Amino acid sequence: MNRLSGLLLIALPALAHHSLSGDYFMEQRVTVEGELVQFQYRNPHSFVEVKTKDPSSGEMVTYTAEWSGAGRLGRNGVTAETLKLGDHLVITGQPGRKPEERRMHVLTMARPSNGWAWNRPARY
Repeated sequence: MNRLSGLLLIALPALAHHSLSGDYFMEQRVTVEGELVQFQYRNPHSFVEVKTKDPSSGEMVTYTAEWSGAGRLGRNGVTAETLKLGDHLVITGQPGRKPEERRMHVLTMARPSNGWAWNRPARY
């Protein structure tokens, strides 16, 4: 393998990962409260979907919250069984750049029914 090929192989993982600031307003915060309708515990990112009432229209809508990958969540005590469909969750995060997509990047998550909470670790 020549030197250029080796450099390309090293660079590929960096190119595959996107910048959060391209998808989310990093300086803004939004809180969504609703019922868990889907939890995808996977790498490179896990996703949580909650159904909630839209404050302006009153209609039920689904928000998608992008979370850490399964490996990082597991090191912080979150497993595939931590959340169950129907759980009432309160999620605070950074809103997506396209409001019509109802997306956010998770900063904190809580299940008030039993006091469970997750906060993004300082060294994230």
